[in-house]
Amino acid sequence: MADASIDHRYTVYAKTAAGQHEIQSRALGLPPMVRRLLLLVDGQRSGKDLEVFVAGHDAAALFDELLVQGCIEARAAARPAAASAPAAAAKPAATSANDDLAALPPADSRTAKELEMARNFMTNTVNNTFGHHNRLSLIESIHACRNSAQLRDVYPHWVETMSGSAIGLKRLPELREKLFVVL
Repeated sequence: MADASIDHRYTVYAKTAAGQHEIQSRALGLPPMVRRLLLLVDGQRSGKDLEVFVAGHDAAALFDELLVQGCIEARAAARPAAASAPAAAAKPAATSANDDLAALPPADSRTAKELEMARNFMTNTVNNTFGHHNRLSLIESIHACRNSAQLRDVYPHWVETMSGSAIGLKRLPELREKLFVVL
């Protein structure tokens, strides 16, 4: 059973022998998101680093399932962002994304048409920058949003993803301006 006291965001996980075997055999029949997370666990990145790849899903529950199945093990506790220099350097980008949203009109003032336009814009920018289906978990998260408030929760992941490409990073100010017309 998973230890409820583990803060998955600040824990670095590594695959166990059983996890390596599961990747090869698929014997446990893990659900797709759980398997995706198992594939990404590398003993280097914290849960917070990995949860971006399963955006829109309960990352803690996915980690718990992998722990219960014996596919991963906690290797180290990563320091929280405030104490870690690389994570602290990354934090302003996420904070900036949330600060950007503060200038928008209230989410509940957006129409269904504007919501659909915002979803399509975010999806198209990701697909055009990275190719179709390269960032499937983000695309799934975008399309799972039923209102502008939920879509605004996904916005920091969109910014982080777009910033991961030289083209996306260069065009981000322009794309953000266009998105904010409907978001």
